Amino acid sequence: MDHPAPRSPTLSDPAFDFFGPVTPDRPVILSVPHAGRAYGDDLLAAARVRPSVLRRLEDRWVDLLAHPLIERGFCVVVARAPRAMIDLNRHEREIDPGMIMGLPRDAPLQSSAKLRGGLGLFPRRLPGAHDLWQRPMLWAEAQRRIETVHRPYHAMIAQRMAAARLAHGHAILIDLHSMPPLPPPAAGQGAPDLVLGDRFGRSASARLMALAADVAQGHGFAVAQNHPYAGDHMVDRHGRPEQGMHAIQLEIDRALYLDAALDEPGPGVPRLQALLLNLAEALAAELPRSGYALAAE
Repeated sequence: MDHPAPRSPTLSDPAFDFFGPVTPDRPVILSVPHAGRAYGDDLLAAARVRPSVLRRLEDRWVDLLAHPLIERGFCVVVARAPRAMIDLNRHEREIDPGMIMGLPRDAPLQSSAKLRGGLGLFPRRLPGAHDLWQRPMLWAEAQRRIETVHRPYHAMIAQRMAAARLAHGHAILIDLHSMPPLPPPAAGQGAPDLVLGDRFGRSASARLMALAADVAQGHGFAVAQNHPYAGDHMVDRHGRPEQGMHAIQLEIDRALYLDAALDEPGPGVPRLQALLLNLAEALAAELPRSGYALAAE
């Protein structure tokens, strides 16, 4: 099946493709950090598992949902490097030391629940697939991936958000992901189709979160907030509401836009594209004040 690409990016880098104007004409920036599909020969040769197993780490084809935003001139940053190579939604110190050869004794690493589960900066394992890699990587290779992929991607996000705030007084990051279908939370309740995360109020104003939920529900989707996904490094790093920098993670059930095998785009793509475009346009038009206007006396 062919998947038509949007218009050519404004800027291409080994870490990402950037679409949109250099000076944002809207305050909304879209980030797609887990859709990268540029698997190099060296990466595949280092794996103990088939490429199809590494692709399980992807937010499979979620970048297709952003194509209407690109065509409308929104600023969109799409990762090129696959998550199997480096996870852009993890802190650059979130490294499993068991994956590294030649690790300096004074390397300032940090742990997390995701890392202990095998999904740190450099993913180590998946359910049903123990170690993904034949051997640990050299510390120099780990540093190369951080310097050529992780840091440039986050620098581009920071630059676009700073430009948007300068032009509009505030900036709003939508960090786009997809998730496996969730189980129903309780008897008699349906599972959410989308999960909005703002680090429990730390990365975006409540006004913007409420608007995002309203837009999604208006499209007929069931929405949860901050459970089971509250957002990770991307929104934690770039969301500073007190400084006019807001960041919302959006997780979409991939069964809504992929085929039954959750591998190829399915008939639900246009509906999700319409949702994402309407969401971006609504957020772009909203002033993200923390309080709501009071009734006139």
